[in-house]
Amino acid sequence: MKKTTIWILIVSMLLTFVGLIALQARYVRINAEMIESQFNENVQRSLFQTVSLVEENEALEYLGQTLEDPNFSQNSEKNMSMDAQNVRLKKNIDSMANDDSSSSKLPNRPIIRLSTRHGKSTIEETSRYLQEKFRQNFSRSKTILDQAIFRWLKEIDNKDISERVNFEELDGILSTILVNNGVELPFYYSIVDRQGKLIYKCHKSIHQEIENSENNVYTQKLFPLEDSNKTAYLQVIFPTKQNFILNSMNLLLPSIALVSLILVIFMVAIIIIFRQKRLNNMKNDFVNNMTHEFKTPISTISLASQMLQDPGVGKTPEKLIKISNVIRDETKRLSFQVEKVLQMAIFEKDKSILKLNDIRINSLITDIIGNFSLKVTNKGGKISSKLLATKDLALIDEVHFTNVIFNLMDNALKYCDKPLLLNIETWNEKENLLISIEDNGIGIHKDDLKQIFEKFFRVSTGNLHNVKGFGLGLAYVKKIVTEHKGTIKVESELNIGTKFTITIPTLKNYEL
Repeated sequence: MKKTTIWILIVSMLLTFVGLIALQARYVRINAEMIESQFNENVQRSLFQTVSLVEENEALEYLGQTLEDPNFSQNSEKNMSMDAQNVRLKKNIDSMANDDSSSSKLPNRPIIRLSTRHGKSTIEETSRYLQEKFRQNFSRSKTILDQAIFRWLKEIDNKDISERVNFEELDGILSTILVNNGVELPFYYSIVDRQGKLIYKCHKSIHQEIENSENNVYTQKLFPLEDSNKTAYLQVIFPTKQNFILNSMNLLLPSIALVSLILVIFMVAIIIIFRQKRLNNMKNDFVNNMTHEFKTPISTISLASQMLQDPGVGKTPEKLIKISNVIRDETKRLSFQVEKVLQMAIFEKDKSILKLNDIRINSLITDIIGNFSLKVTNKGGKISSKLLATKDLALIDEVHFTNVIFNLMDNALKYCDKPLLLNIETWNEKENLLISIEDNGIGIHKDDLKQIFEKFFRVSTGNLHNVKGFGLGLAYVKKIVTEHKGTIKVESELNIGTKFTITIPTLKNYEL
């Protein structure tokens, strides 16, 4: 896949995901605003109904007290007597009608008889008389009520809010009306004056809670139709309002979880794409390096064979020996490169097949140093060793473990721009055997230390342009050490050197 295609795919996925998040966030915000708006409307309606009912109760209570006044009772009795008179008059009229009806020949014909007790002999006069009486009674009753209301309004300005409102009843009224309007959350309320000074509180800590939650305070003026100097306000707070709104949005949780899952998948996909891209580049480099590494020995062997076939080339014994040595060395080199390629098969298996045997590590390292020292001395270098491990018996695969030590030493030789000083040590720690291989080479950059054990990864060699390889050596070393139930770590500084430390269990501490 081309780099441009990858970036187009990433940008498209990113824009899609951002759009999805924006739509989801907008939907959540609108839903939350609708729930909060409906809740606020229900609360405000409940508060208005509460103060209206409190105001009505006060009026009814005062009127009830006024009706119990003796003077008002006498007037009421007079009014009731007149009403009774009117009722009796109506009964007489009905009685007369019944009498006339019984004496008539027609069964359904109405007969009306007028009472003359009030001095009126016609229906029209009787109707006017009754209307006038009703008007007089209504006027007297209205006058009494106006006087009572006038006294009530006059006394209001002198009364404190605590005398006008029963706070204990207010709690029950408010609770009932809130429930009737669909608000069933726990609440606290208080009464404050125009300056915000607390007059009454239903809970000892309510005032502090209201001050700390100004956005959740609902306020309604008590007796809203009055213009009094002692104005009071009912304040209500719902401490669990935010939880209520969040709980009302439970249906949104699956969509939020889905968006989060899409985000995780998107991130994983991006990581995999870049890893595959980097791995693909490494494989391409590997193929190029492998081709180059194979091409050189093959070309040399081909040239040597042509020399043997060329009749113009002398076939002296010295010449034949030289040509045969070239063929042998290049064949070895080619075999060594083929062996490295074959080591790739190890990485395709979860666990390679090791032929484990009891081996003395100090003796093994001594043999490797003996075979490798010639290469080092030919380049003006030197190998020193301190094999201090007293418990050096370990269960290892001799061939693979030898390759591990050889690869580390060979890297030290290749990545050194001056005479190599190679130091190899062994020692014991907690029934484990430790092997360190330290050089004075070009070192490894800190950014590369985390990747040097990955397949096909090759460290930048700076000014060294003759270093060849496939990027498999250290990955092979890491895998073999791990399969020996050991660990390997690296310490390095640029232009100072690198130190590899291998830890493997001794035979006593080894668990199959």
